[in-house]
Amino acid sequence: MTSTRTDRWLRLDGTTNTRDLGGLPTHDGGTTVPGRILRSDNLQTLSDADVRRLVEDARLREVIDLRTTAEVLLEGRGPLRAVPAVTHRHFSLLPERGHHTDVFAVEEADLPEPPADWVETVLPRQTAEHDREELPAVRSYLGYLAHRPENVLGALRALAAGADGAAVVHCAAGKDRTGVVVAFSLAAAGVPHEEIVADYAMTADVIDALVAKLAASPTYAEDMVRRDVASHTPRAETMDRLLALLDERHGGPLGWLTEHGFGADEQEALRARLRG
Repeated sequence: MTSTRTDRWLRLDGTTNTRDLGGLPTHDGGTTVPGRILRSDNLQTLSDADVRRLVEDARLREVIDLRTTAEVLLEGRGPLRAVPAVTHRHFSLLPERGHHTDVFAVEEADLPEPPADWVETVLPRQTAEHDREELPAVRSYLGYLAHRPENVLGALRALAAGADGAAVVHCAAGKDRTGVVVAFSLAAAGVPHEEIVADYAMTADVIDALVAKLAASPTYAEDMVRRDVASHTPRAETMDRLLALLDERHGGPLGWLTEHGFGADEQEALRARLRG
């Protein structure tokens, strides 16, 4: 396994978990191309310098936001929303009560005060009986695929069709929802499973700073203090198990994509996005 902990991090003022998916080895002896797809935690607190670095230096042109509608509205408009060159797309991976066809078209001035029970807009997920013995995080990831497959596919299609420049995919912490979408992207690019697992586990390197950042936001503070840092830390065995289940049940991540209508042409487009 190659070292993934050297030069892939983007050290920004307003995020703690931003890194480039370039530079990873592939089955055919190649590597993924830097500057195409980034993964990150929440982008709400980017500094002016961060915005310039992302837009001018990294040539960021698209944001793929995996948070729920309530998270987006409660956190408000991040600074990248003011940049005309950057397109924002929203694909919640959790089942929700109600929906917005374009959550980014809703201006804060048009909103009432968010309800105190905003978390209840996220509907309870049902766990298949044969998955009940899996680790909680694995159950959550399987839930994204079972309950919001159309949005997993929508996020991947947005990444595959991205214009010239970079795209960033993010959620709140950049580890769970982002981790699943990134795993499929890397699998399409031909990155071996062990490297996908290693990329996923990298978030553990910054987990203390990540938890502290989210704890400073009223949206996430309660969840951060209710559980200790260890419970938020991603573990390699979680992603390893998810990939093993995809292998067993679908012939791998690409098999799952094919079964859900993301066929060979789209898979090749996603592969080309990361391979050049």
